[in-house]
Amino acid sequence: TYNDGMVQSTLEISELGGSETSAVGAPDADLEPNFGSVRLRSGFTPDPHEKAILAGGSIPASAAKSGCEGKVSAAADYQVFFEPGDLDLTFLVEASEDTTLLINTPNGRWYCDDDSGGGVNPKVLITNPQAGRYDVWVGTYGDDMVQSTLKVSELE
Repeated sequence: TYNDGMVQSTLEISELGGSETSAVGAPDADLEPNFGSVRLRSGFTPDPHEKAILAGGSIPASAAKSGCEGKVSAAADYQVFFEPGDLDLTFLVEASEDTTLLINTPNGRWYCDDDSGGGVNPKVLITNPQAGRYDVWVGTYGDDMVQSTLKVSELE
């Protein structure tokens, strides 16, 4: 403290960076997903698998990985438990407003995208996907929440 008084405090330790990250929080894959989960095995039907997601949040996606865009919630929006075959796995978001995508793969690698899905839609292609849990966040640029559709596909 700056004076002789005692104050209650909390020490936070993180591997995610400096004080800005700890002040606003970071995406946390250990929290219960906002919109549930699904188990998919290679060859799933219908393809694409679709899920309505209310996109957005207050945490910068860059708190998970430098260079990622948009704001996301603390908890993943959706979890996909996937058993791969020989095909790649694509995550795409469709919305009437600009959205972003943040994904944590089973090996802990982060992927993010802004507009690769055409127009203002994000898209992440994972080649040679691993078996396990994919945590998916759908973000927005502003403070408003945006109704969106997450699509998971093995077909291009």
